[in-house]
Amino acid sequence: MRSIIVIAHDIRSTHNVGSLLRTAEGLGVQRVIFSGYTPYPLSDKEDRLPHLAQKINNQIRKTALDAEKLVPWERSTSITATITALKATGYAVIALEQTDGSIKLPDYRPPDKVVVFLGREVEGIEPELLALCDSIVEIPMFGKKESFNVVQAAAMALYHCRFAG
Repeated sequence: MRSIIVIAHDIRSTHNVGSLLRTAEGLGVQRVIFSGYTPYPLSDKEDRLPHLAQKINNQIRKTALDAEKLVPWERSTSITATITALKATGYAVIALEQTDGSIKLPDYRPPDKVVVFLGREVEGIEPELLALCDSIVEIPMFGKKESFNVVQAAAMALYHCRFAG
């Protein structure tokens, strides 16, 4: 079975984080890595102010519905080091982003070990981080809007990565 990891970098919404954890759990993601300013659930090694950590955790739980307790997750303090380490262990890192040279999701054939890298809800992934990725994959749009919500896009990409031949 394909090994899938998600990196959620600079996602600002606690509701998106909770929904992402729920989606990851449903699609058998091995691990979710939070980086940048992405909010994250309560941790055994908590370094945030207790009342803030609890407030953020409660907001995440509203949409995660206990998936935050089921999906292994961790916090990365260096996204570049995390990407480098994952690549060193054989993972291909794909950025989910719209660029001139991106691969359309239906055309992408994921390897056995893949990381789906998600970035900021509005601005997307910074060019210097895109440069670290093995591939850039986008979901084709057919309506008038230019993009999907980050978790909706993640769900489509994760489903594709789970079941693509």
